[in-house]
Amino acid sequence: MKRLALIFCAMATLSCAGPDTSQRPEARPSQTADATIDRSAIENDQGGFFKSLRPAFRSPKAIRQQRQQRAALAAGSVCGDPSIQGVVIGSVPGRIGGCGIENAVSITSVSGVSLSTKSKMDCGTARALRSWVDKSAKPALSRKGGGLREIKVAAHYACRRRNNSKTGKISEHGKGRAIDISAFRLKDGSEITVLKGWNARKSSKALRKMHADACGPFGTVLGPKANRFHLDHFHFDTARYRSGSYCR
Repeated sequence: MKRLALIFCAMATLSCAGPDTSQRPEARPSQTADATIDRSAIENDQGGFFKSLRPAFRSPKAIRQQRQQRAALAAGSVCGDPSIQGVVIGSVPGRIGGCGIENAVSITSVSGVSLSTKSKMDCGTARALRSWVDKSAKPALSRKGGGLREIKVAAHYACRRRNNSKTGKISEHGKGRAIDISAFRLKDGSEITVLKGWNARKSSKALRKMHADACGPFGTVLGPKANRFHLDHFHFDTARYRSGSYCR
């Protein structure tokens, strides 16, 4: 029994005791590169390209002023467009058959460009005018006299026949769908007229571009080359034809 006990004791000792030295885990690879990447990411979060994406700081006063400007534009806007400033008039009856406007507005400015006189028209015409000012008139005159400040209106709503004739069809002016423009006043106070500028070296290109660009936003575009009635102004109206816009 003593011998058997000694054998069991020896076996227990061998099974419970580990090797004199256990295998240590291998050292991890150097983290220098990872640390560099991490620091770089942190630096990018704090500056560089990512910093340029942050909105510029605006003072509370600047924010209030911007909100006030937006509120003022919204209060004075018509046709559901803050860039079209004016007042709603409503129904305008005509003194002869075919004249009048159902939902008239009186426009004072479009896209920051003033009209020389309050101009009555419908919203379709007001939107066409705003589109033309944004896409053609302002760009065409951007390098002249500091840019466009005012449009000189020769005619807007008027209950009359075409070319002021005693007989014939009612003019689009009599329906609130037309505007006549005779000149463009620039920010430095100078003026470019259709009459003198159409063939002038300094303004001919700009005027002819504005005339051509109006063909699209407007259904009818007439200028100095159309006839003797339009030598001194552009006529724009929103009448539409099956064959497309009529431009001369």
